[in-house]
Amino acid sequence: MFLPAALYNGSMSVSYQVIGGAGLDVDFSVTTPSGVLLIMERRRSDGVHTVEPTEAGDYMICFDNSFSTISEKLVFFELIFDNQQDDEEPDSWAEVVEPDELLDIKLEDIKESIESMKSRLERSLQMQAVLRAFEARDRNLQDSNLARVNFWSAVNVGVLVTVAFLQVYMLKSLFDDKRKIRT
Repeated sequence: MFLPAALYNGSMSVSYQVIGGAGLDVDFSVTTPSGVLLIMERRRSDGVHTVEPTEAGDYMICFDNSFSTISEKLVFFELIFDNQQDDEEPDSWAEVVEPDELLDIKLEDIKESIESMKSRLERSLQMQAVLRAFEARDRNLQDSNLARVNFWSAVNVGVLVTVAFLQVYMLKSLFDDKRKIRT
């Protein structure tokens, strides 16, 4: 269970992916601070949801694996808040520049370009994190398959060696002379 705080006018995006464990599926739910269930999914391996908060407060994000009591799961999830108020001072540099100077580009255009680049870079970072999660899931699956192949290969080699010794013994027993020779 995870409890992120969301603002009323913001947007909250949740993406998740099961990257390890048996079955690669979990139950997922999102609940408002007042207890209203917004999203409920059962036995999914991944999902992407965007929620427009109708009230400010702590939203409950829950990943449930109670249907699989034996195996544990490894879940990658990412929370993205848009239109949130930042604690930093984005306009502090604007006070240093005098707006009366003759510039080819207006100060507002520069600010829009910088904000656009910032949002695109943030989205690129988010996509890279999602791709790393896909890679981690595939790597876990590959490791489990490798262990399974190695185990059954060892069993196969053991059976092969046993059959070889059994065949040699049976072939030797066919050519053994069981008569006693007296000279």
